[in-house]
Amino acid sequence: MNDLLISYYPILIFMALSAVITAALLLVPALVAPSNPDPEKNAPYECGFEAFDDARMKFDVKFYLVAILFIIFDLEVAFLFPWAVAFGDIGLFGFWSMMFFLAVLTIGFTYEWRKGALDWD
Repeated sequence: MNDLLISYYPILIFMALSAVITAALLLVPALVAPSNPDPEKNAPYECGFEAFDDARMKFDVKFYLVAILFIIFDLEVAFLFPWAVAFGDIGLFGFWSMMFFLAVLTIGFTYEWRKGALDWD
């Protein structure tokens, strides 16, 4: 039984060391960093409007469309690069699978285009 517990010492040491490092990385900046927020620092960002109280409040659909547009292009890049690297080994099935994938992405892109997500007013 003692030998079994001794075999877990490296895991215990690793967990203790990671807890100490985590505590240090959380506490040291809180103690050392200056905390003097100004109005510019607290200004709204990302969405462009002040934070609202009610989560059921209406918001512009453009944010949703921009998120879909990001996902479309992000997925395209994430799947096209490995496909291009392995293009010689995947054969005709891999080629037509990617053509189907690109067709679905093109449908999504066309939807975005028709909804006006590419009109940056």
